[in-house]
Amino acid sequence: MAIHALGYLGIRSDRLDDWSDFAGRLLAMQKIDRGGNALAFRMDDRKQRLLVSDEPGDTLAFIGWEVESRQDLDTFAGRLDKAGHAVAQGSRELADRRFVEDLIVFNDPDGNRIELVWNPMRADEPFRPGRPIDGFTTGPFGMGHAVLHVNKVDALLPFYRDLLGFHLSDYGLTPYPLYFFHVNGRHHSFAMVGSGKAGFHHFMVEFQNLDDVGQGYDLAQLEEGRIAYTLGRHTNDYMTSYYANSPSGFFVESGWGGRIIDPATWQPHETHVGPSFWGHERLYLPEDERARMRDMRLETAASGRRTPPVVDCPWLYNEMIKR
Repeated sequence: MAIHALGYLGIRSDRLDDWSDFAGRLLAMQKIDRGGNALAFRMDDRKQRLLVSDEPGDTLAFIGWEVESRQDLDTFAGRLDKAGHAVAQGSRELADRRFVEDLIVFNDPDGNRIELVWNPMRADEPFRPGRPIDGFTTGPFGMGHAVLHVNKVDALLPFYRDLLGFHLSDYGLTPYPLYFFHVNGRHHSFAMVGSGKAGFHHFMVEFQNLDDVGQGYDLAQLEEGRIAYTLGRHTNDYMTSYYANSPSGFFVESGWGGRIIDPATWQPHETHVGPSFWGHERLYLPEDERARMRDMRLETAASGRRTPPVVDCPWLYNEMIKR
């Protein structure tokens, strides 16, 4: 029994025109019109990966996680119910709207809606990106990753780690708590930022070609205030990426070259360096907070820390990895 991939995300927003341009042009997703009050977007052979509903709130509506078998839904439902979490069986109408065969629905302790789904449907038509790209890294690695603001990390750790079975990749405690979890070979599909707030921090999509990230970065720079983090490279998952301000206020990370791990042998550990080797200047922060993050990067660089050479990164070009 296991949750094995991030399947899809749902967003509430009354800015459908803005999301149509942002997800379709900047993120290069394929727009699928689901009617007058919703937009859906594809990234691969799945019928939908992102759903934006015309509702007030501008926030995360739900996170869909895929399970390996239908029986897993019953097992998780029983485990959650025993732990005191209300679980509902998804209706046939809801399953049809999510394009899955079956699902259960519940909330995490912070009130974020979680949907566990089985057997997502595949589209009959080939994926057509919103701008020319080589494609996204999805398949067995799922849609990408999702990151939540949390008030108290310790309150949510038992829920995701013990009840849902997410596996800790690594964590850092300064300048604020950060916990990263994997459910497949992607270094992390889920993370929590102990910011003292609640809500959506960001989601990430990974492109198969670094040039597709760079060309999106060029487009984002044409829009005033669109860039939230400049181009940079993370220290734990080695992702080269930038972050954009979405139409709903949270961030979206566009990345390339993320680290693929072996879940069977991976050992969780605490990290003692900042989140980035270089770049990722947080343009949205006040100068004093930006300076603190900048000093961490400069210290990391001065200590000689680097990502492994490409020859030691088999996940980038290994023909055995199916992307």
